[in-house]
Amino acid sequence: MLTISNLTYRIQGRELFEDASVVIPTGAKTGFVGKNGTGKTTLFHLIQGHIGADAGTIDVTRKARIGAVAQEAPAGNETVLDVVLAADKERTSLLAEAETATDPNRIGEIHTRLAEIEAHSAEARASSILKGLGFEQDRQNAPARELSGGWRMRVALAAVLFSQPDLLLLYEPTNFPGLENTP
Repeated sequence: MLTISNLTYRIQGRELFEDASVVIPTGAKTGFVGKNGTGKTTLFHLIQGHIGADAGTIDVTRKARIGAVAQEAPAGNETVLDVVLAADKERTSLLAEAETATDPNRIGEIHTRLAEIEAHSAEARASSILKGLGFEQDRQNAPARELSGGWRMRVALAAVLFSQPDLLLLYEPTNFPGLENTP
């Protein structure tokens, strides 16, 4: 799933990684543990391609989807359910395009793809994930901004799970009260 070979990365001349290598096979559950400032978050940014390495390579299985729960939780006016639904970027993009498309062939392609990704059941799937994380129906329809930090982190986790990533990156997943017991 993930292969890191001879990775070297420096911040302001200070080496975080030097010739680091690891292979994480598909299906493995792996944790990167270390003190603050040792490069855990930087490594996640490197894996996601947000920053580039000084040397070495990071290879993710071809076409693998990477999902990450960021350290910042959603706190906007969108409902909890809408935050989770928006995590499926392809579905969101296709639905928006379907509203404005005029070419009959493209409209057909859009609806075929929406059927392939089971867009018709998206709300039920998102709601089920939220329920599994402790959100009753009334909380699913509440604005995310009304939630505490721990509950907003659960929303972020639900959003990533809804997007069905092949590789899931969790940034300090137990950093918020209440989240440490999340199933």
